[in-house]
Amino acid sequence: MFERKERKGTLREKIILILDTSAFIAGFDSLSVEDKQYSVPMVEKELVPNSLPWIRFKTAVERGKLKLRAPTARFRNKVKESSKEVGDVLFLSSADLQVLALALEQKKAGYNPLIVTDDYSIQNVANQIRVKFTSLTTFGIRFRLYWTLYCPACYRKYLSDYKSKTCEVCGTKLKRKPSKKITIKNKER
Repeated sequence: MFERKERKGTLREKIILILDTSAFIAGFDSLSVEDKQYSVPMVEKELVPNSLPWIRFKTAVERGKLKLRAPTARFRNKVKESSKEVGDVLFLSSADLQVLALALEQKKAGYNPLIVTDDYSIQNVANQIRVKFTSLTTFGIRFRLYWTLYCPACYRKYLSDYKSKTCEVCGTKLKRKPSKKITIKNKER
């Protein structure tokens, strides 16, 4: 499923998969993949108890195929700042932020993490922090987008981490639009 070309001087053992909630929902089967696999405990909370994705998750953990780790606060903070830079901070759950932080932490530890996710916001931030990702049921992102929150009625702009969902001037529901996009090269994904 996840074929790798091994380069001279790299170790296959250094490649690890970081699994997001969407990987289990899309049908990812941890038991059929040889690579080391990690996720965060909060992923289980996003899965519906006794559903097929939840059963896949629990089985992988119980059989020792999927290891659960919580990233340190240092890496969670770095990811949160990066997600603010691209404007995705309000569109990522706590589990999403932790998946990204775990991948960044593993990268800094010398591993080659690959986030398995269909979530475009996770992919956008992963590209921002230079962590590779792959999709299961979608094509994945082709551009890293920088988002701007704005009011469609009075056109007032807001910071990406603005807490309210409505304009403070006119009360209209806020929207977001890309303010900048950067093409992602295939080797970055």
